[in-house]
Amino acid sequence: MRSWSNKVLAVRRVTVENQGKKTAGVDGVKSLSPEARMELVGELKLTGKSKPTRRVWIPKPGREEKRPLGIPTMYDRALQAVVKAALEPEWEAVFEPNSYGFRPGRSCHDAVKQIKLCIQNKAKYVLDADIARCFDRINHEVLLQKLNIKGKVRQQIKAWLKSGVIDQGVFTATSEGTPQGGVISPLLANIALHGLENALNEYATTLDARDYRGRQVGGRDKIKSLSFIRYADDFVVLHEKKAVVQRCREIISEWLSGIGLELKPEKTRLTHTFNPELSEDDKAGFDFLGHHIQQYSAGKYRSNKNTDGKILGFNTLIIPSEKASKAHIEEVGRIITKHRSSPQSALIKDLNPVIRGWTSFYSYSDAKTFGELSKQDNLTYLKLRRWAQRRCGNSKDGSNKYWTTIDGDNWVFATKVGKANPFRLLKHKDIACSSTDYVKVKGDKSPYDGDLVYWSSRLGTHPEMPNRKAKLLKRQKGKCSWCGLSFQDWDVLEVDHIIPRAIGGKDEYQNLQLLHRHCHDEKTALDLKEIRRKDRSKFLEKLSHFWEKFDWEWVNDIPNFIGHAVRKSDLTDGQHAE
Repeated sequence: MRSWSNKVLAVRRVTVENQGKKTAGVDGVKSLSPEARMELVGELKLTGKSKPTRRVWIPKPGREEKRPLGIPTMYDRALQAVVKAALEPEWEAVFEPNSYGFRPGRSCHDAVKQIKLCIQNKAKYVLDADIARCFDRINHEVLLQKLNIKGKVRQQIKAWLKSGVIDQGVFTATSEGTPQGGVISPLLANIALHGLENALNEYATTLDARDYRGRQVGGRDKIKSLSFIRYADDFVVLHEKKAVVQRCREIISEWLSGIGLELKPEKTRLTHTFNPELSEDDKAGFDFLGHHIQQYSAGKYRSNKNTDGKILGFNTLIIPSEKASKAHIEEVGRIITKHRSSPQSALIKDLNPVIRGWTSFYSYSDAKTFGELSKQDNLTYLKLRRWAQRRCGNSKDGSNKYWTTIDGDNWVFATKVGKANPFRLLKHKDIACSSTDYVKVKGDKSPYDGDLVYWSSRLGTHPEMPNRKAKLLKRQKGKCSWCGLSFQDWDVLEVDHIIPRAIGGKDEYQNLQLLHRHCHDEKTALDLKEIRRKDRSKFLEKLSHFWEKFDWEWVNDIPNFIGHAVRKSDLTDGQHAE
């Protein structure tokens, strides 16, 4: 808490790196100069006091309902970042393995991948639920007891929780909840919800579960049969028996009531991953974090197989949700409408980032297999065709001028200027995607656990790992390019030039690889042989050129020259011959 370096990093985080750096709190301070940032560093101190937050209402996507944000002052944001940096490593060491929201090194793709791992070999019942107004209703006293800290830190966090809000000049006290928009609020929400997975695991150990011989399975297998995956306030519970999932709903409701929360009825449903008749609303599958997860019937050649090689009769597919697909094509249509009279290049420039961002988010799904990407391309084409006809009338020849042929594709929306390198619109289907490619984060791993190799190879960056090594680790997926074995934390890692610089290799990322020290020694020994071989070849080549230009007539005269010199010397006949 007293670290000057921590304060400097916290100020940089909220005044330079954070997107809200231009958003002011109730004091109107924003966009600080370098001098003001250094002054702020010197002012940061735990006082147990806090200014109210400024209420901002933002629309929820796809709904008329708005979400309330509480924007703290720049000073409080920086101080929250200091406290968060001190508390987060401790809590990351104890957080439950299947909690993924607002945690460093974890993403929604990890949560979705964990769901697929749980159901890919067996159809299950699903409780798809959401917590009603999670951030706004957390009980302050229960949260402070869970934090289990005393002194000024506790006083300061309590001051932030009870600072109140100012909405259009009207002050309102806050007796519950943690303000959305605060730096420390996501961490406090995760702390409040910590323990829910453990409560379900305790219930799982009491289940009546038997193996194929009719014997009770162990507690570990019982816990493994019941899956709980949470991302912030959204979560799912998976089990093959409906009664177990229904009982989990009751346990969760009771547990949440202890911290002042409850389930949201309109967003809570019990469904089945494969059979729609077993779902409450006769619809199989469920939506989670913008993805629709469902099992589809398939023939024996297309069906998934379990670990024993048995054909399951279904495929588990992860695709964009209907709501997400609709929102994307509406965004594309809005951009096209905005550029009604703009040049084609300006329209392409604005559309490409939207298409690239949406397809990148779903690159670890089965959207391409399901045909969703081709559908998005078709809908985009229809909107662009309408845009072209509006500019050229109903003339087909006029509207066709906006499309060209590139690499065998006859319908590419691209400019004709500079035909060698036209500016083209990206297509959704050009992006490769597969739900099997993503590697989920290990449940017990944290960026604060000191495992440089794991997190550098996963994230491509680590504060204690040189930037070049970290990028190479991520590119090589944590494996040595020479021996193919995974790097361990105790290994000595060295950067090697694939083509040695001595024989023309360049010092650039394409020519670099990361190796174990002993592997590097082996490769260097082979490189030296190659270097010597090439040096010998160059020497012989130069020697050949030398002999080609040599004056051989002078060499032929050498014996005559020696004989003439000997005949004139004072040697005997025997010495002459020798």
